[in-house]
Amino acid sequence: MDLAFLHPLYEHPGPWASVYVDLSRHAEDTPHERELTADAVARELASQGADDATCRAVRQAVDELRHSTDQHGRALFACAGRVVLDPPLARPPRGGTSAHWAPLPHVAPLLELAGEDPVCVVAYIDRKGADFELRSALGSEDAGGVSGRQWPVHRTSSVDWSERHFQLRVENTWEHNAAEIADALAVCQEETRADLLILVGDDRERRSVHERLPRRLQDRVVEAPHGAGSRLLDDDVERLRDEHVRARAREELDRFLAARAPDDEGRAAAVEGVPALIEAAREHRIDELLIIPDGPDTHREVWIGEDADQVAVRRTELKTLGEQNSWSARADDALLRSAVMTGAPAISVTAALPREVEGDAPVGGLGALLRWR
Repeated sequence: MDLAFLHPLYEHPGPWASVYVDLSRHAEDTPHERELTADAVARELASQGADDATCRAVRQAVDELRHSTDQHGRALFACAGRVVLDPPLARPPRGGTSAHWAPLPHVAPLLELAGEDPVCVVAYIDRKGADFELRSALGSEDAGGVSGRQWPVHRTSSVDWSERHFQLRVENTWEHNAAEIADALAVCQEETRADLLILVGDDRERRSVHERLPRRLQDRVVEAPHGAGSRLLDDDVERLRDEHVRARAREELDRFLAARAPDDEGRAAAVEGVPALIEAAREHRIDELLIIPDGPDTHREVWIGEDADQVAVRRTELKTLGEQNSWSARADDALLRSAVMTGAPAISVTAALPREVEGDAPVGGLGALLRWR
């Protein structure tokens, strides 16, 4: 998950209200229920010590969702009487609506509620061109398309010289159109930043386009076994997206497992466990953060200062580093702040951990690939 969109949260001093609103239920009495939810969230934040202005801002923001058509939910991050960020969620929050008041915004749940939501471009391909559709957990929309050469596109059954010449022109038209579609699809992916490209059409057309896509996109492409003219159902897209999430998580976990093995000099390219991760964060060495959001160490207490690299296992360590002000924070949120401010991505690897291989998980549910050993 690219964490750059979280930057605004670390441009303001805390403390922060972090609210995950469940909007998955839609019924006749939903507006009234959400009004009650807004009141309950404000009361919960107040009970945790939130200031009146921030409670009012959050209450108003939740109340304004009374008639929202969001399918899943919304996260709200507020401080000093203002909602700073309110990203939509790709799935409902587990356990329903929740509210937290803490020195740092509680962003760790976003890795599963918003981060593992691959945006897809579905390309419906035929011999004359393709239509593109952007699909995500938030819905679908038209993403343009491309038209290639329109003639000739059909083979004949004749074998005389002139017809063989015609068929060669047909082959050339197909190849030209496949290249046009691949170029347009690559541009569409760059503009939409899609994580996954799904090719729909007859075998030959899918394969021709797939082969012509840039190498950088090859690991983002899947071919759906649907013929030309077929449309993918939501269940089809969801299955392919889930498979992509699992494969991506497994790939990153495998990288981590390989990197944590020491080299000949006893140095590893990955670390795990809170103390080692804190040290890596202070040195700006985290290249990618791996998290199991409900891991046992994610909520472990660490200590933070005003800057992202001011983080320690014990409060006295911060004083040794020259930081006079310090606050208690969750380990996952402190490490995510460090990742955001140093441009490192993060990923939840829960999807890659069926129960029989949980021993391969990072210790305590927290690990990182390093920028240098």
